[in-house]
Formats: sequence, structure tokens, C-alpha cells
Amino acid sequence: MNYEREIAAMRRISKASSALAMRYFEQGIQMEDKSDDSPVTIADKESEKLIASMLEDLFPEDGQRGEEGVAKPSRSGRTWIIDPIDGTRDFVRGNMLWGVLLGLEENGKPVAGCAHYPVMNETYFASVGGGAWCNDVRCKVSAVERLDRAVVCFNGLQNNKKWSYRDQVLDFCANFWAVRSLSGGPDCMMIVTGKAEVWVEPSAQPWDLCPLKVLVEEAGGKFFNFAGTDSIYGGNALICTPPFEAMLRQAFVK
Repeated sequence: MNYEREIAAMRRISKASSALAMRYFEQGIQMEDKSDDSPVTIADKESEKLIASMLEDLFPEDGQRGEEGVAKPSRSGRTWIIDPIDGTRDFVRGNMLWGVLLGLEENGKPVAGCAHYPVMNETYFASVGGGAWCNDVRCKVSAVERLDRAVVCFNGLQNNKKWSYRDQVLDFCANFWAVRSLSGGPDCMMIVTGKAEVWVEPSAQPWDLCPLKVLVEEAGGKFFNFAGTDSIYGGNALICTPPFEAMLRQAFVK
């Protein structure tokens, strides 16, 4: 199926919602803590309302699911998954690493996605069979095959006391040429654009992962979780280029 209409809508909606969020970003903003200790701001809530409204106008039969609470049953077999501000900690600290994530599921499978980073002026988008793109330039994962020339991105290091595999992480990272930890989405975009080879995400929700799965797979990479499946509902993610799939599975899939 061709998803050109959906991709065009994602790009337009993500830019409209980020324009709203940018007004808060530029003036500074206070945050609240949610029950899971993750932060939320009025910009998250207002942006999600705008995204949901625009999607409803364009795709009234589709369902919706958003990080900040939007929930609409699907009548079409399709559901839009919304993260209005991915990287709220970055947003409230005034750095560039936050973005808008929009994904589309069809019959339970991610089929299209968009990740828009307004401060960096980068929009990534992909659909099944349509390739992965950044600002209309085709994306492809790197051809690096040597572990000692590969870059690993590791997210959420501040939560390491919760990890059963905590003691092995430093030895794992020591195998690589370099280690980066930018933030969830931007780390993944490094894989998509050939600037890194492995991304470990110990804790993530479907709205964090839906568009990223499509993007990395369409760029030629691999997506799976700590259970070894390709579900975005596993609570975590492992993303890599093909040469490093086996070692990543051996290290983290139990």
C-alpha cells in the first residue's frame, strides 16, 4: 500500500504542533511529574490536542493513542500513535534534542512514521516499502562491520540501578569505538543516517518506538526488544545494523 497521503499529513501535523510547542520552548516553561516520574508540560498537552484534532479531521475512521491520554477506538483497523514532545526533559532544559513522534499502526503493525526535530530543522519519515528519508534525502544505515569501529548509543543510563544486566554494561560498551547517549529518538536517528551502529533503549513505550521501528527498518537496520520479538509493546528496544544483530541479541535477549 502507498502511504504518501499519511506521510504528507504527518509532516504537516508535526510541524504545526512543533510550532505551537516552540512558543513555550522559547519563553521557558515549568514541568510537572507524572505518576511514573516522567515530566509533562502544558506544551505536551496542548500539542497532543492539536495533533489529535488534525488527525480526526483527516482520518475520522482511524483510532488514536497518545502519551498524554488521547484514546480513540479504531473503526478502520488503523491507529495513530502520538508522542507530542519526545524528550520533555530536553524541552524544559532548552536544548535541541526534543521532537514530535507520529506513527501509524495498521492491523497491529507499524507501517509509517515521522520524527520531526524543529530546533535542528530535521524531519525523518518512512513507510513500509517507501524507504526512510530525512528532509527528502534517502537514509541508509552504515556499512561498518568492525566492532572496534562501531558506535553504540545507550539511553537511560541514570536508571542503571534497575537493570539486572547492570554489571555487564561497561564491558559491553568497551568493545565499541565510541559511546553516545543523546536521547531516545536522536540516538535512533544516528542509526538511520549511518552515524552509529547500535542503540540500546532499556525503557520505552509504543509512542516512543512506533515511528522509529519503521524508520530504522526502511533504512536497512534491525529492530527487536529484550524478549527477542519485533513488538513495540515490549517496554524496551534494541536497534542495530545487520552485522551487529547477533552480538546484540547475545548480550541482551534472554
